[in-house]
Amino acid sequence: MEKIKLEILGLSPSQSQTGSFALVLGEEYGNRRLPIIIGMFEAQAIAIEIEKIQPNRPMTHDLFKSFAKAFNYSVSEIIISDLKEGIFFARLQCTDGIRDTVIDARPSDAIAIALRFNVPIYTYETILSEAGITSGAQTDADEPIEEIVQSSKPRSWTDQIKNMSLEELHKVLEQSLNNEEYEKAAKIRDEIARRN
Repeated sequence: MEKIKLEILGLSPSQSQTGSFALVLGEEYGNRRLPIIIGMFEAQAIAIEIEKIQPNRPMTHDLFKSFAKAFNYSVSEIIISDLKEGIFFARLQCTDGIRDTVIDARPSDAIAIALRFNVPIYTYETILSEAGITSGAQTDADEPIEEIVQSSKPRSWTDQIKNMSLEELHKVLEQSLNNEEYEKAAKIRDEIARRN
């Protein structure tokens, strides 16, 4: 089957399922989108890598990368390989240079790993035909990529960080990372970047 390359277009809170996120992938040379509903922790793992936030301790997908590299394995690509009863399935294509190995995975985990290994994401025409949405259609992730990490704090938190000095922002950022509050850290980092 011919593979179709996908890219991440956006990640935002799902309007249809509370506590979930919509990850939207788009075909490289087309206007179809593939929305996948994923959990909050998986969304955080993807967002942290997109935003290049360095957690103090390795997350599960970072551990997978370290483990694979320790045994001379690398991931060459991931494929969103199947759709059964509304549930997507994925595969990691791995190699040690001698053997190729395929590992089953949830798409959210596969994509988090693909980002860490900087490898392409693919799917098949049958999946895009069945679950794809053309670009003009409304999806849960029509928000820009800057909205990837949503703060769990009320709007007043955003107002608070806008009123902090750069020194205070750096201190709060360090505390947030130490406490593994990555959503909060992303908001603070964005505010620091906006001022620079």
